[in-house]
Amino acid sequence: MRNRSSHLKISFNSPVILIFTILCFAALLLGEATDGKTTDMFFSVYRSSLGSPLTYVRFAGHVLGHAGWEHFIGNIMLILIVGPLLEEKYGSLNLLFVILAVALVTGVINFAFFPRIQLLGASGVVFALILLSSFTSIKEGEIPLTFILVAAVYLGGQVYEGLFVPNNVANLTHILGGFTGAVLGYVMNKNKMSRY
Repeated sequence: MRNRSSHLKISFNSPVILIFTILCFAALLLGEATDGKTTDMFFSVYRSSLGSPLTYVRFAGHVLGHAGWEHFIGNIMLILIVGPLLEEKYGSLNLLFVILAVALVTGVINFAFFPRIQLLGASGVVFALILLSSFTSIKEGEIPLTFILVAAVYLGGQVYEGLFVPNNVANLTHILGGFTGAVLGYVMNKNKMSRY
């Protein structure tokens, strides 16, 4: 009888989520190394000239930037927990589309309506993934109770914090991210069911 030793391999199981995490990490390191200059230049969105090409980079790039290690770890931990399951269910291209859609929606709205606020971080993506995950067990003609509960608790919490808790969190970004994730989750599930 031959003794087989089992070899464990590390798999690159979720390319979009892993590359997104690596890009966020690199953006944070660059920001630390340049005393925030690269964060201001590429990885946060704020009112700037539409004639500058960097304005358009920041519309999407702001989701890669973070204000510090605590901000980064809080967002990335949730993305690494929820993201791979969603990438497996919806596919890498669809998940990339969700991330880019959230980045552009939150970036353009912040640029247009909040000229004095500099927005950065992946929290909009986090909340999009949280609400998107509620759609994983949707069936035709049914709305999962888990989705209703997550949406109610989440939206209620964000509205409450936005109105009554003075803090540095962009609650509107969370709401927009969650809304984008919910809409895209509904559309992707509907398209998937119509194929069967």
